[in-house]
Amino acid sequence: MPYISVRGIEHYYEWMKQPSGDTKKPVMVFIHGWAGSARYWRSTANALLDKFDCLLYDLRGFGRSGGKPTVVEASESVVESETSQEKTQAIQDLTYELTEYAEDLAVLLDKLHLQRVYINAHSMGASVATLFFNSYPQRVEKGILTCSGIFEYDEKAFTAFHKFGGYVVKFRPKWLGKIPFVDQMFMARFLHRPIPAFERQAFLQDFLDADYDAALGTIFTSVSKAQAELMPQEFAKLQVPTLMISGEYDQIIPAEMGRQAAALNDNVEFVVIPDTAHFPMLEDAGTYLRRVREFLQVPVVELQAG
Repeated sequence: MPYISVRGIEHYYEWMKQPSGDTKKPVMVFIHGWAGSARYWRSTANALLDKFDCLLYDLRGFGRSGGKPTVVEASESVVESETSQEKTQAIQDLTYELTEYAEDLAVLLDKLHLQRVYINAHSMGASVATLFFNSYPQRVEKGILTCSGIFEYDEKAFTAFHKFGGYVVKFRPKWLGKIPFVDQMFMARFLHRPIPAFERQAFLQDFLDADYDAALGTIFTSVSKAQAELMPQEFAKLQVPTLMISGEYDQIIPAEMGRQAAALNDNVEFVVIPDTAHFPMLEDAGTYLRRVREFLQVPVVELQAG
């Protein structure tokens, strides 16, 4: 499996490509959400290979990517004049702020020599993508934010969420994945329509394998007062043409949150996929892909994810 060191941490990535002769295709990068991995994007990417070379990767601490430094390597943001000790400290000081994950993406693209790309991101990954769009608008052709939005800060609700989230992250015995039907129960709150069993099982396994510090750290940084105050500003200043897609019955990030975010900026187009929840790309691949292709102005050659 291909790995690349990004800011001192081994990141898993993979290319999905279809032979195209001498024609060079644009690149679409896929970013997954909390406790997931690039695995659940594979069917969507496969359906877009006629027009794109697709790059999938696992965020730091999730999927097959490392959560801790494995080598002493300076990030691209560390100036050459710094000592080796200072460089090492810069790596150790990496946090779980979503802005740091956006910087991880910038370094990954640099290392793969990619200048300008399309991006499709989901859930927490969509927040990372939004921050990246605004930090590096010159590097993004168009963006798709799946199941994203803005939320209001509620101290009591956030405190309860963090407490519950901490318990969930702490109690993740490996044997849980071997119990029959646990994947169905685990995914019930995320779905309105059924998805293939292997997709449910893969997401459960990703959750069980997620690095403890990364899983807990991103709960506190992505659902926080600071984030609730920051994201409306980020959506409002988007320059990149963006499609925001929500699932009609999403309980994790309700469609109304997406609608409110899109209303802040004329560069954002908003659509709701009927009868889906937090994984519209898997629950109704045909409708999802049609909407994506219409936004990208790509001919509708194949509507079903393979």
